[in-house]
Amino acid sequence: MKFNKIFPVRRRLHAPSVALSLITACVMTLASGQETNNGKQERSALQAIAPKVINIWPAVAPGSEQWKQKETSLGSGPTQRIVNVTTPTLTAYLPDPAKATGTAVIIAPGGGFLFLGTDTHEIAEWLAARGTASFVLKYRTAPLEGENEAQLNQAGGARFGAQLRDHALIAEDGKYGIADGIQAIRVLREHAAKWGVSPDRIVFMGFSAGGSIAEFASVNPDVNARPNYAAPIYGAPFPDVPPIPKGVPPFFMEMAQDDNLAGPQIVAMYEALKAAGYKPEFHIYEHGGHGWNMRKQGTTSDHWLKEFYWWLEAQGLTKPSK
Repeated sequence: MKFNKIFPVRRRLHAPSVALSLITACVMTLASGQETNNGKQERSALQAIAPKVINIWPAVAPGSEQWKQKETSLGSGPTQRIVNVTTPTLTAYLPDPAKATGTAVIIAPGGGFLFLGTDTHEIAEWLAARGTASFVLKYRTAPLEGENEAQLNQAGGARFGAQLRDHALIAEDGKYGIADGIQAIRVLREHAAKWGVSPDRIVFMGFSAGGSIAEFASVNPDVNARPNYAAPIYGAPFPDVPPIPKGVPPFFMEMAQDDNLAGPQIVAMYEALKAAGYKPEFHIYEHGGHGWNMRKQGTTSDHWLKEFYWWLEAQGLTKPSK
């Protein structure tokens, strides 16, 4: 199956216009849709289960020993984002033991490896209410200089533009997040029994840059630190699609045809998996753009999370493990 009519694979992005679009899309990623009554009830039911924050490295994360930047939250509510993350963590949303299936989902937010959205916690709550243990990954982001929100936003925008002009910078900025994603899998598998999950039912879900982490973790040469399932949502590996080894986990992939930021690379990743003999499930929506997450747009992409859950169901991951 060829997708060249949808996207010319690996075409270069035009930096000036796309830089502005990428900044806008990343902010829009953080804008959640209005909660339904059911969603409010689920959130209320989960208030009794306080999320637990776990440091994934025993000391300072390797490679950032000299970092001095201060982690800062920008904005508020559904558009809140975090920059200058130096201490990577997992925030655990554990389900009611009576509903627990033993399946765990690591959720990595997007943000161009420069900031992290916070609305992925809503997804974690949604999954936990259905018996799936969920762990939101706060991974390290590339350092930004600035004393206030305006300066940090300006620094982030400038770095986005630089990334789009030189994709090698995306790999440079993303190496810390990829290392943290792989470490998160190790930690979760090591402590699986304590958190009531099965070490062979670990799903790695990621959005945009977080999807790239999910993909690189899934082709990690260390097979013991790969997830058992991967779900990159409008996420793409940059600057190039990595070699596809043996033993890659089942993939669930989603994108919109009007995603002009990561679309070509997502298609390239799908075709690489197919060429290597795998059969990833790939949902391509007519509209949705880039960075929809939980934001409602009146498109079929609004229902992506249900599609993901149905995929979990087809994999046997929504029933208790034996």
